[in-house]
Amino acid sequence: MPINKWIFQYAIAVPIIFIMLAGVQYLKGSSVVDSLAFGILWSLISVAIFAIRRIYNYRKNISCAICNDLPDDHRS
Repeated sequence: MPINKWIFQYAIAVPIIFIMLAGVQYLKGSSVVDSLAFGILWSLISVAIFAIRRIYNYRKNISCAICNDLPDDHRS
């Protein structure tokens, strides 16, 4: 499994998703604390769902053109 690649990608994705979600909540009129809590919670949930699905696809040898995680000799 390309764990190091995934960790790097998620380390970039979580803060970006957090900033977007927290910013939208703040612009909608929520307090700063509520916006930050919302951003943290939902950015972690969304990345966790994506990571779980990505691990499942990798283990089942399901090719993903965007992820490009499978070595060439394992693609079907």
